[in-house]
Amino acid sequence: MELQQMRYVVAVAETSNFTRAAEQCLVVQSALSHQIARLERELGAKLFDRTSRRVRLTSAGEAFLPAARQALDAAERAQAEVAAAVGEIRGRLAIGAIPTVAAVDLPAALKRFHLRHRQVRISLRSGASEELIERVRQGTLDAAFLGLPLDARPKGVRGRELARGDLVAVVAPDHPLAAKDHANLHELSDEPFVDFPPGSAARAQSDEAFAAAGARRDVAFEVTTVDFMARLIRQGLGIGMLPAAFVSELPDLRVLRLGDAPARMEYLVWSRFPLSPAAAAFLSALGVPAAGSSPQLGQDHAE
Repeated sequence: MELQQMRYVVAVAETSNFTRAAEQCLVVQSALSHQIARLERELGAKLFDRTSRRVRLTSAGEAFLPAARQALDAAERAQAEVAAAVGEIRGRLAIGAIPTVAAVDLPAALKRFHLRHRQVRISLRSGASEELIERVRQGTLDAAFLGLPLDARPKGVRGRELARGDLVAVVAPDHPLAAKDHANLHELSDEPFVDFPPGSAARAQSDEAFAAAGARRDVAFEVTTVDFMARLIRQGLGIGMLPAAFVSELPDLRVLRLGDAPARMEYLVWSRFPLSPAAAAFLSALGVPAAGSSPQLGQDHAE
């Protein structure tokens, strides 16, 4: 069994097509098919069901795929560790971030890292804090930037608090509230809201603040991205609540400071397991040089 054969299996599984997999692996299709067939003979089981219309994993293929990915990741990690030992950072860096991260200029930080370490393949996934924490725990992300209520602590990861700040209300320029600079939650409670889905940390911050103020509100529009939220707000369909540090990204909308504003905390979290050379170098560039020995969050004395 060879690593290249595993790469071919993963490529076919991801593309569901032998031709596209061969193109992705930069080989002719006949060579890729031959190597997969050779691997199947060695394993004594078919990994793919092939028809004229589609390709899909067999039960044996489903069992083989996670182990193949782990083996390829381990081989890549071994190469990266050897390169780091002679002063070269390579491999991959997988970062996650909430859409409203403001404590760090993440695009600029990734650009600086790329210019310094051009052999590292960088990927970025945007998502909700809960999803990103789970991906860091599973190891599919090296690190993630989160936004959570002040009393929340991400569990099963290591991390550091980056910043604290309040949420503000955001309205369209022609909204009746646009002439105001300040408001409270009771004044906003009769307005339709645009917010993130229930169960997300971003939604919880606003829900908990209204509950603490003894006010009820109507979330008429539930969205998953800030861009879509801003588009609905611009049309006057509702108002939103976003971090004060982030709203400079939406200069065409009016901002109302809130006397009883909900607060949130931004975190940088990373795996409790040893970091790859690329991840360690990225965290070091952010001022987290002792990432491997930093406390695990969600435990006693984590802060």
